[in-house]
Amino acid sequence: MGPEITAWRPNVPGIHEVFHARFTTHAYPSHTHDAWTLLLVDDGAVRYDLDRHEHGALRSLVTLLPPGVPHDGRSVRPFRKRVLYLASDTLTGVGAAVDHPSLADPLLRRRIHQLHESLHTEDFEAQSRFALIRDRLRQHLGAAEPAAPVRQSVAHRLRDLLDARLPDTPTLDEAAAELEVHPVSLVRAFSREFGIPPHRYVTGRRLELARRHLLANHPAAEAATLAGFYDQAHLTRHFRRLLGIGPSRYGLPR
Repeated sequence: MGPEITAWRPNVPGIHEVFHARFTTHAYPSHTHDAWTLLLVDDGAVRYDLDRHEHGALRSLVTLLPPGVPHDGRSVRPFRKRVLYLASDTLTGVGAAVDHPSLADPLLRRRIHQLHESLHTEDFEAQSRFALIRDRLRQHLGAAEPAAPVRQSVAHRLRDLLDARLPDTPTLDEAAAELEVHPVSLVRAFSREFGIPPHRYVTGRRLELARRHLLANHPAAEAATLAGFYDQAHLTRHFRRLLGIGPSRYGLPR
């Protein structure tokens, strides 16, 4: 039995995407998001690596994954999950989320469940519930992150450059020349800092763009072009690897 997936964009500021899925067996490759990932597992269990440390997403927990940090995922047994992708400026505290992505908070879990229920009906109710959830998440994450150093590492400078040029990206040689670093050193620094090579990071960011274009009702071929893929076949290959379905099935009416 193949995966069952629904995805849509709610009318709630700060929530980019709602994603519901059921997988019998599936393994996500390592990837990143430019959004916070707020995850409930309703059945089964998922194992995942976040910043090179293994964790488990269980029914009893709320899982919060920060933007920009590589993670993968693999089913322990058939699982059903509900995900909210939150705007990157919704929360601060990436370091705290990396250290403790699993939150044992029954009240928070109940509120997130109620938010998912209200997303089908009342926009104002959903927005109100989201405000309470956001406040509780901020309590879990604690104080805001310290200010970044004045001079970023070359890995962060490359990530900023890649993000700024999406969906088009410079070649490795062009990026190396602009950042005044040897191409090999650039790849090594990025991979060491973020746990994935630059090309896989770019593919993941393009997949996010494609998902948003699909949810905005662009045909798959057009979404592929807008997201920077060579063609629809190129998008489909990566899309299936990440989600187990083709882009033409993504975001179909619930």
